[in-house]
Amino acid sequence: MIALTPENVQAYPRPPRLELVPQRLRVRLGGLLVADTTRGMRVLETHHAPTYYFPPDVVFADLRPVAGDSVCEWKGAARYFDVTAGGKTAQGAAWSYPSPTSRFAGLAGFLAFYAGKMDEAWVGDTRVTPQPGDFYGGWVTPNLTGRIKGAAGTQHW
Repeated sequence: MIALTPENVQAYPRPPRLELVPQRLRVRLGGLLVADTTRGMRVLETHHAPTYYFPPDVVFADLRPVAGDSVCEWKGAARYFDVTAGGKTAQGAAWSYPSPTSRFAGLAGFLAFYAGKMDEAWVGDTRVTPQPGDFYGGWVTPNLTGRIKGAAGTQHW
C-alpha cells in the first residue's frame, strides 16, 4: 500500500489543483461497499482537507438526485445525491460536477462523498474523519498539518 506522506493544508494551492490519487479509496454505508477505486482524483485547496472523487463506474450504491445545487467558483455547478446502500439512506451525501469548468474537466461525472454521512471512508489503509463543519466535504487524515477550514469562525478566511 502507498503510504500517506506529510502535507500541510496551508501549502495547498489557490486556485485549487486536481490530481490523481495513488492510494485505493473506499466508502461504506449500511454495511456495504458504496464505492471502491484505485483511479480516484482529489482536489487540493489552501486550508482545506483534500476532497476525493470516484469515477462513476466504481459506485455501487443507489444514487437519487436531490433538489438544489451549489456553485464553486473554481469547479462550477454541483449536483447532489442521496446515497442508499444496505437499507440505509444518507441524505445529500454525494455530489458531482456534471459540467465542470475547463480547469477541472477531468472531474466530469466523478462523485465525492461526505465522510461524515457515510459509515466509513478510507484513503489506503487510513480511515478518514470529515472536514470540520457541515459545508466542506474534505477528508481528514493523520498526515495533514496546518489549520483546516470548516470549524466555527473559519468560513470567511
